[in-house]
Amino acid sequence: MVAESCSGCVLRPFPLVAIVLLVASIVPAFAQSSARPSPVEVVTPKPPTPVLIEEKRVLVYELHITNFGPSSLTLTEIQVFASKGESSVSEKTGGDKLADYSGSSLSDLLRPVDEFSQMGESSGMASQSDRGKLDIGHRVIAFMYVTVPRDLPISALRHRFSFVVADPSRSKGTPNDESALDGIIVPVLQQSPVVLSPPFKDGVWLAGNGPSNSSVHRRSVIAIDGRAYISQRFAIDWVLVGNNGNTFHDSRERNENFWGFGQPVLAVADGEVTEVVDDIPDNIPGKLPLVTVQTITGNHVTVRIAAETYVMFAHLKQGSIRVRLHQKIKRGAQLAQVGNSGNTTGAHLHLQVTDGNSALAAEGIPFIFDRFRFLGFGKDFEEDHHPDLPRSRTLPTDDSVITFR
Repeated sequence: MVAESCSGCVLRPFPLVAIVLLVASIVPAFAQSSARPSPVEVVTPKPPTPVLIEEKRVLVYELHITNFGPSSLTLTEIQVFASKGESSVSEKTGGDKLADYSGSSLSDLLRPVDEFSQMGESSGMASQSDRGKLDIGHRVIAFMYVTVPRDLPISALRHRFSFVVADPSRSKGTPNDESALDGIIVPVLQQSPVVLSPPFKDGVWLAGNGPSNSSVHRRSVIAIDGRAYISQRFAIDWVLVGNNGNTFHDSRERNENFWGFGQPVLAVADGEVTEVVDDIPDNIPGKLPLVTVQTITGNHVTVRIAAETYVMFAHLKQGSIRVRLHQKIKRGAQLAQVGNSGNTTGAHLHLQVTDGNSALAAEGIPFIFDRFRFLGFGKDFEEDHHPDLPRSRTLPTDDSVITFR
C-alpha cells in the first residue's frame, strides 16, 4: 500500500515510499509496571502471534521505549527470554534465552521516533551508533523479530534492558554508570494465524516488501486517531514476473505492458465486503501522484473473514471491482483486477491482514498460505534456472519469488 511496485526488474527489491506520521502518543495497553532502577517506560502496542515465515517460527512485535528520567540514557543491550508458566507475568529471572542484541545487532532493531520522515524513510538524524541514545523525554522503537524453536512452548516473553547513564552533574554529561530494567513481560498470543488461499489463479509472483524485519511495510509506523499503528506489519506487494524474467515488457510507460496489470484478484477466504473504492484513476507508470490518507490505497476492497480479521486488496484497476459493500463472497471468487492506483508507480497488488476495518488505524496480524512453491529470490532470480521447493503453512519472506501452483 505504501510502496512502489518493482517497475524495472526482479533483481532487487524495489524502492518504496511510505507515509509515516510522527508518533505523538500511543495507548499503552500492554505497559508493564515494574520496580525498575531505570526511569524508562516500555510499551508493546500489539503482542505477537507466532507465525511461520519461510518455515521459521517468528515473533514479530515492537517495544516503544521512553526515557522519563532526569538524565540521558543510551540503550546498550536487549535480552529476550521465554516464559512458559502461568506466573510468567511476575517472573524476574529464569526462562530460556531466545535472543541477545547489542552493538550492530541492536542498532539494526532501533529507530528513534524523530528519525522517521513524513514519508516513512530514515531522515538520517541518527547515525547507526546513536540509535540507542535516549535523551530526556525521547522515545526509541525496537522492531523485534525473534526466531524461536518450533517446539518450544511460550506464553510470554521477558525482556532485560541495559543502559549507560549520562550524569549531567559531571563534566559534559560523561557516561557515569550503567543501569538495567528487567521483568518487562510481553504476552504471546496463542491463536493460530489465519490460513489464506492464493490471491491469484496462476503465475510467478514476487513477494515485494514481504515479511522481514527491514522492509518498508514492517517499519511503517503511522500515528492516527490518537495512537500509533503498523497496519502493514506482514503486508506483501505482489508483482507478476513475466517469461522474460522481468515485471514488464517493451516500454514501461504503459500500464498494459506490466505483466500484472489487469490480472484477476481472487478472494482468499469466505467473508463479507466491508469497504469498496473504485473511482481512482490508474497512475502513469513511474509517476507518483499527490497522495493523501484518503487515496493512499488507491482502489481497494476490504473483506471481513473472521472476528477482528480483515483482508485488504489495494491498488486495484479502476472500474474492475466486481463486488459491492456488504456482499457475502466465497473463497476463490474474483474481486477485481491488479491495477496501479494510489501510492504506487507500477502495477502490483498490496495485500494485508489487520485486526480492524481500516487501512491505517489497525494492527497488522500474521497470516499464512496453505501451500506454494518457492522459486528463489528476486535479487538473483533466473527464469530458466531456479529452485522449485514446496512450502506449506508458512509465509514467504521478503523478495521471495513463488508460484501457487
